[in-house]
Amino acid sequence: MDQKLVIFAKHCNGRLATTDYNLSKVAQLRNVDVVNVNDLANALKVVALPGETMEVRIIKPGEETEQGIGYLADGTMVVVEDARNKIGRDIAISITSSIQTSAGKMVFGKFEAFAQGSSENGSRNPPRRPLRPYAEKNNKPQ
Repeated sequence: MDQKLVIFAKHCNGRLATTDYNLSKVAQLRNVDVVNVNDLANALKVVALPGETMEVRIIKPGEETEQGIGYLADGTMVVVEDARNKIGRDIAISITSSIQTSAGKMVFGKFEAFAQGSSENGSRNPPRRPLRPYAEKNNKPQ
């Protein structure tokens, strides 16, 4: 079947997209353009190197005391030290390590600061000014 796909793609001056590693190699040998979807997915994943910083929203407590858990847009789990009391908040973390598991990638980090635009009380809105009495707003004596 692989040979038929490669011949058809070459005859139509087309390209192949596949998850089959062997089909990719056969197509390359026959000078047919091919994209391996697994390679593309890996190229789009976030690279997390120790010492780098990133922002993540903490959504639940971790297994260990003081840990908070968040997720990146691609589904990568982020375990953050000193973040258990920051659930529901966007924070900046310093990456300490990352591992690849059978369930996917996991990133470990340490809380550094609250993210820009997120206040310590968990609200994204700036603090409100105290209300002034009506007379003061309209420059009228009380």
